[in-house]
Amino acid sequence: MVITGASSGIGHATAVRVGEAGGIAALVARSADKLEETRAEIEEAGGIATVHPADLSDLDDCDRVVEEILAEHGRVDVLVNNAGRSIRRSVEQSYDRFHDFQRTMQLNYFGALKMIMGFLPGMRERKSGHIINVSSIGAQTNTPRFSAYVASKSALDSFSRCIASEVVDDQVNITTIYMPLVRTPMIEPTGMYDAFPTASPDEAADLVTGAMISRTKKVATRLGTFGEVLYALAPKSVDVILNTAYKLFPDSPAALGKKQAKEEPVSSEGVAFAYLMRGIHW
Repeated sequence: MVITGASSGIGHATAVRVGEAGGIAALVARSADKLEETRAEIEEAGGIATVHPADLSDLDDCDRVVEEILAEHGRVDVLVNNAGRSIRRSVEQSYDRFHDFQRTMQLNYFGALKMIMGFLPGMRERKSGHIINVSSIGAQTNTPRFSAYVASKSALDSFSRCIASEVVDDQVNITTIYMPLVRTPMIEPTGMYDAFPTASPDEAADLVTGAMISRTKKVATRLGTFGEVLYALAPKSVDVILNTAYKLFPDSPAALGKKQAKEEPVSSEGVAFAYLMRGIHW
């Protein structure tokens, strides 16, 4: 089993669960030191893990690590595309930052796509395999200020839905997990999230490992599914609701180019809204 982004957060928690259950985890992330820490934790629990440092935003490095994993393990039964990069910035602050869209696509879409293309042929040949893409609730709810991040996650979702009918005869399952807001290192730079309700990495790992067992097509929260349905039925009304959130949660000082400034405390209305829309990143 290959788990990307395995050095921390959701990937780390998932890898430990897999190791505890007796699975063999191939750990992929940029930091070799952190991957070694994850491996040590897995081995301490009686599991087996191998470490494969790689920068998945470098497409040549993606090819290299795929070859390395196949050479060492011979086959991959499950691929968990978890590694990702998030950017929170309004489009108004993004006019001269086209690279934000490029770098989210590079890792979240093209990097994940490279991993799929590397392991999918073997899965189809063996008539067995499972691809799990860790997406975002934002792909269901169209959250303001996350256009770069959500677009990259939605691209992978669309690709996966399109190829699903091509590989169904080969017994290859594809699962998309629309993950709610999880307290991981990825959200630490956004100070206002300290006041928000979030899932823990262990709770997120429950969703991933549960999907490994059920092989369901889609894993989502009720709120995410409700947001998806509501947008299909009344998109303009949803825009009005989301505009309220857009005004409640302003751009961060970093997004405004103020590197030394601290974020203003979230208003009581903002905190109430965040609890009402639990799990959505604003």
